[in-house]
Amino acid sequence: MFTTNYQEILTLIDQIDPVAYGKTRNYTDGAVTRLSPYISRGVISTRMIASTILKKGYDPSQIESFLKELAWRDYFQQVWIEKGNEIDQDLKQPQPKVSNYQMPLAITTHSTTIEAVDYAISQLYSHGYMHNHIRMYTASICCNLRNSHWLKPAKWMYYHLLDADWASNALSWQWVAGSFSNKKYFANQENINKFCKTNQTHTFLDGPYEAFEHFSEVAELNELTTPSLKTKLPEVGALQINENLPTCIYNFYNLDNLWLNELDANRILLLAPSFFEKYPVSNKTIDFVMQLATNIKNIQYYVGEFETLEKLIAAKPIHYKEHPTNVQYRGNEHQRDWMFKEVKGYFPSFFAYWKTCSKLSLDA
Repeated sequence: MFTTNYQEILTLIDQIDPVAYGKTRNYTDGAVTRLSPYISRGVISTRMIASTILKKGYDPSQIESFLKELAWRDYFQQVWIEKGNEIDQDLKQPQPKVSNYQMPLAITTHSTTIEAVDYAISQLYSHGYMHNHIRMYTASICCNLRNSHWLKPAKWMYYHLLDADWASNALSWQWVAGSFSNKKYFANQENINKFCKTNQTHTFLDGPYEAFEHFSEVAELNELTTPSLKTKLPEVGALQINENLPTCIYNFYNLDNLWLNELDANRILLLAPSFFEKYPVSNKTIDFVMQLATNIKNIQYYVGEFETLEKLIAAKPIHYKEHPTNVQYRGNEHQRDWMFKEVKGYFPSFFAYWKTCSKLSLDA
């Protein structure tokens, strides 16, 4: 379902219809790009995509919806940079009406009885992908109908996503749950039918929105579970280090095969057990990462911590890209390819962030 060939990824960018995207992105059969796994893994950047599309002659106002969705990703990353581990907790205010710190078993077994949601969860398990609208429906069922705290189900979803990005995932769940927004997000059956092209009736979501304010328990969601989420890292061979060359470190969030490609260097994909213990992902996601890494010329693999790897590398300097999970790295830090490079820091809302961004050109 998702290619790992770099030239094919570039073709997907070229095939984007940003106007159709703006009109249909909320529909599960809409003109979505399916580029999120490559953005999250750092193979391509938001700026690269936006620049490629704008070079085709589109006026930014004509494709604002498309550009905004790209900017959301950078916004979440900026929040993560500024707030750090605080994004693992209720960020703006406590999630209202929390009754448990698990999640509905029916979500994990795709047996909620909401056809569109159950199908999407089964596809998540099979392909590592879920349409953004369905992610919101799933989060709303967990957090706003069953009143589960957002953290455990957010980790469950992150675990299975090929586009696993903790900032986008955690903050989106918080936005739905009301701990990173002014109110909770709800969707009724009519909304789901519209955007998922289903025709279900007489479900626990079949009713007006005002009914959710006095929502009673749903039998289908009563049983709770805490999923076991563990990452199995691959066995890799010994490193072959040329001590006369610098070293470029790649990781879960940086698989950019064009990064410093003019530099003759040792190139190492670092898979740190402590990172995956904190942010576990599925075997499918690890396989995806390993396949994407083959686009990087002469890539080698190291399973261990940065501090241990650093001792093995006599060659200096060490180069790496900035990311909130790289705070323990030492060496030459390279800025990521932000969509709007001058816009940094914490903004209390995306709309405040976008207001600043929209005053700039992509060449700013």
